[in-house]
Amino acid sequence: MSIVYLSRRATFSASHRLHSREMSDEENRELFGKCNHPNGHGHNYTVEVIVRGEVDPRSGIVMNLADLKSILQDAVLDDFDHRNLNVDLPDFEDVNPTAENIAIAIWRRLEPCLPDGLLHEIRLHETENNLVIYRGE
Repeated sequence: MSIVYLSRRATFSASHRLHSREMSDEENRELFGKCNHPNGHGHNYTVEVIVRGEVDPRSGIVMNLADLKSILQDAVLDDFDHRNLNVDLPDFEDVNPTAENIAIAIWRRLEPCLPDGLLHEIRLHETENNLVIYRGE
């Protein structure tokens, strides 16, 4: 048995405002700084979807990359790209759209679209220097 990790990367642009309803305006400004600006700010995100599985002996692949590309496009990118995450996506109606929560939302959207146990990891690059990794835990 050979286990292989397969990754698909995509980009999307979105805006958001980091602001927690659980905190005062002053606490939000202190914690999130310029990311708490009332009109929000934007990022060019890179998302990597990593699946993990056995190599099929007939095909030699874990998953068809064209299928993974299509699932990512339909389940995530069509809704996230060029959107205000706070306003346009129900995923963040009651959730602060931090990079951590965006990665969790992407996982939740992809997991039901893939065979059980295949989704291994979401890597969300918010900037060149900021990366969040989520494994469904």
